[in-house]
Amino acid sequence: MINFILIIAAYLLGSFPSALVIGKTFYQKDIRQYGSGNLGSTNAFRVLGKKGGTIVFILDVLKGGLAVLAAMYLGATIHPLIISMFALIGHIYPIFANFKGGKAVATSAGIILFYSPLLFITLFIIFVISLKIWKMVSLSSTIISIAAVLIVWFGHYDLTAKIMFTLFAAMIIIKHIPNYKRILNGTENKVSF
Repeated sequence: MINFILIIAAYLLGSFPSALVIGKTFYQKDIRQYGSGNLGSTNAFRVLGKKGGTIVFILDVLKGGLAVLAAMYLGATIHPLIISMFALIGHIYPIFANFKGGKAVATSAGIILFYSPLLFITLFIIFVISLKIWKMVSLSSTIISIAAVLIVWFGHYDLTAKIMFTLFAAMIIIKHIPNYKRILNGTENKVSF
């Protein structure tokens, strides 16, 4: 029963549309009508600016982090990454925003941060280097997704963690397919430093 409750709670937590709430409440903007129309942190930075984007990013990270912490410390009898996966599903397909959400990068980061801080630090460094070189969040997100899978599969992680991290990466990559098309035709957005 506890597993079912935690799964539902993780999905509902993931479904909280941070970008939509922050945009409408503090900026009088429906973020879905601007930029990529995506309810993720990258579009929030683009539409709401650094302050709004940072708040959305932190909230999206916390969705994943709180889901995995709840699974680890509230008596779940299945792997915490299985439960936290439902936070990702909620973020991508939020019940509170017509099932159209973000691309799960920040929420995945939250899961990794609280499940394996060392892996998070490693991936963060890779992300920053990649972003400095190519200046594309989508490409950098893809690179760290693949890096996470390789590190986990060749590291000291249990089989369930290896499978779950592979699923997380697959979800992120699939959500970025439109970005890959824009990268190939040279129209993908780049960030400036």
